[in-house]
Amino acid sequence: MSRNFKVALAHDHLFQLGGAENVLQELMRCYPSAPLYTLIHHPKNFYLDPSVDVHTSFLQKLPGGLQHFKWYLALMPMAWEQFDFSSYDIVISSASAFVKGIVTHPSTIHISYCHSPTRYLWSDTLEYVNNLSLPAVARVPLLQLLSRLRQWDQTAAQRVDYFIANSRYVSERIKKYYRRDSTVIYPPVPIDSFSLSDTIHDYYLIVSRLRPYKRVDLAIEAFNQLKLPLVIIGGGEEMQKLRRKARHNITFLGEVDEQTKRKYLSRCKAFIHPQEEDFGISAVEAMASGRPVIAYGAGGATETIVEGLTGTLFNEQSWEALVYAILKCDVPSFDSMAIRSHAMKFDTIVFQKQIMQFVKNAVERV
Repeated sequence: MSRNFKVALAHDHLFQLGGAENVLQELMRCYPSAPLYTLIHHPKNFYLDPSVDVHTSFLQKLPGGLQHFKWYLALMPMAWEQFDFSSYDIVISSASAFVKGIVTHPSTIHISYCHSPTRYLWSDTLEYVNNLSLPAVARVPLLQLLSRLRQWDQTAAQRVDYFIANSRYVSERIKKYYRRDSTVIYPPVPIDSFSLSDTIHDYYLIVSRLRPYKRVDLAIEAFNQLKLPLVIIGGGEEMQKLRRKARHNITFLGEVDEQTKRKYLSRCKAFIHPQEEDFGISAVEAMASGRPVIAYGAGGATETIVEGLTGTLFNEQSWEALVYAILKCDVPSFDSMAIRSHAMKFDTIVFQKQIMQFVKNAVERV
């Protein structure tokens, strides 16, 4: 295949900024002339430079598509299958849902950067349905739909030529659910955007969306018991519930700008990470700021946090275990420079080099 290969990028949907979207932005920097395909783009929630060639699906124009995207869950696989990728040599998909199911020309290489096998189809189906608080009569047809989508998702995963996983944890899940091998390339974190502080304040910090699986409730119970200062940055559906649960030593800042977030990261006593994540970018951002992380020892945290060097792990997801981990964590013994040095392995430059080398190798195999 010619060196001047034509690349397209594809991402599930663009209506929020999170870890998956950070990966997409770095892919766009690697391949700045590549067009971008997505099911739906909400310009107010996710800004794209006008120069980006964006292709959206028919879902973009359906009634309520921007506000109530989940209404069209059953149509998402078909929407992806209707895109025409026949003119591209390589398609790189950024996938946590259905984008992996694109149909490509036999000569086109499809590389899927998988953030996670579709959670609500595989590992979190019952939790997903329960959180919707549907009447019993609606649960059965929804579960039937998810079952059909699960079958489609497994079949669609076989269309991918090469899988990249964002952690060993996700790689194992790709193997379990899709029966496919994958290469691990960790997500990018702009380490140079974070800095060390000469002044450390007497508060612990959480930066997280306030959703049930983030287990911020667990941290609140722990700090209610400890009566130590905890600052929580982030918003979400559980905000009011968590506020009611928290005592006066816990402060909610809501959504803040990047500069404010980085200031709080660099000055916190330690960063609290009570959830199980596929990777956990916020924990790496804390380490880029030189601060130790106290994390639940599951998922991506086991790959990013080095016990005694960059933080400490607790093995039971309970507030009691978190309390014990906080009390035993000797924060002054941690070396901020050593923590930041470890975080450098997740820098954006490392990600870009690894992605571009992976694509180059894939092309050379043809």
